[in-house]
Amino acid sequence: MTAACSSAQPGAAQNSTLTVAVFNPFSGQDQSFGPEAMAGCQAAATVINAAGGVLTRKMACEGVDTHGNPNDGVTGGAEMLATISHMFGVLGPSSDEADATAPLINAAKVPMFADTGAASFDHNKLPYFWRMVAADDVRSYAMALYAHRKGYLRAAAVFGNDIGSQAGVPALLKGYSEVGGHMVLVQKIALGQSSYQREVNQLIAAKPQVIFTETSPPTNATYLGELQQQSHLIPVVGTDVTIQPQWFTAMAGSIGKPAVSQYFVAEQPYAPASGAGWQVFNKNLLALHSVSKPAQWSTDSYSMTDYDSTIVMALAATAAKSTNPAVWNAFIPAVTTPSSKTMVVRTYAAGVAALKAGKKIHYVGAAGIIDFNKWHNSGGGFQIGAYQQNGNLNPVSYITAAQLAPLIK
Repeated sequence: MTAACSSAQPGAAQNSTLTVAVFNPFSGQDQSFGPEAMAGCQAAATVINAAGGVLTRKMACEGVDTHGNPNDGVTGGAEMLATISHMFGVLGPSSDEADATAPLINAAKVPMFADTGAASFDHNKLPYFWRMVAADDVRSYAMALYAHRKGYLRAAAVFGNDIGSQAGVPALLKGYSEVGGHMVLVQKIALGQSSYQREVNQLIAAKPQVIFTETSPPTNATYLGELQQQSHLIPVVGTDVTIQPQWFTAMAGSIGKPAVSQYFVAEQPYAPASGAGWQVFNKNLLALHSVSKPAQWSTDSYSMTDYDSTIVMALAATAAKSTNPAVWNAFIPAVTTPSSKTMVVRTYAAGVAALKAGKKIHYVGAAGIIDFNKWHNSGGGFQIGAYQQNGNLNPVSYITAAQLAPLIK
């Protein structure tokens, strides 16, 4: 665990640095989640500090590694909350550990902006839990709808046996059936095996037209590499977890870059890489020396969302005139909810200026509009992207929230 600051001493050290804890996996099968969130957090901290900080206090970001495991997450989260002072907020937890750790963070009265897609939070009742990413069940419906559009009526679900990979499978099965598809094979495979010949043979025998998948990068690489060798590749639709540099590297080394670009697409929450909010995010992201290859996160919707989450924390504190998380948590809707009386702001500096002028604001950031419902969830549409041979993602289709609405009950 690395340092972050806690609300345990809201009145102490008024000039101390406020810290956002990036509570995510930095190791294990989902080790890319941490750096992805950290990139957004550090870009936001740069912007906030350049505008004078949060009520004159500087901000920093610190990583807390959950290892993508509920038990490790609980241990690390409890230690974080018990020992670290001046914590401003949390980015996380992820799907791997959210069910076990979100209640702990909530009990400490620390606002968390989670990147979990677990359906268990669709009707969230934790007052300090906020989610600006689509739930796994909604994501699964988007995958099903895209496959139906392409005419894939026979599918195989190839998902890892870990908590995160399995989170969206029930909704995928339900959604694919509702759009008229037939799931001919459902595989819950162990991660990190040296061979999946038995599972691949089962898939070949089932004759699907498309594969839905989320596993670890080495597992997907081994599985699809053996499919390529034993038979032939077929279209693959991956979750947003497969839109990661390490996933592309593993797949390119296994089946080759041309095959990846020909057969693979993945969904991710739609966040256009454009607009004033994104431009500020991207400019500050690319200038970060502390982030390895920062350009890889420029169009990553999760990095954008983590950036926006950090900005929202700072704006809420400014509106509340308090850096105490237990106080400013209630002001999150005040800086994100549109109305005829609010002024749209797309940067932190503009938001602070408006608040100081006594105006009400509606922050629209790098990832676009934020629209929290009564369960503290804000979602939207999806983008389907195909890998180019250089590793960049090329949008090939879009699915709107309105198009998904008939499937979500």
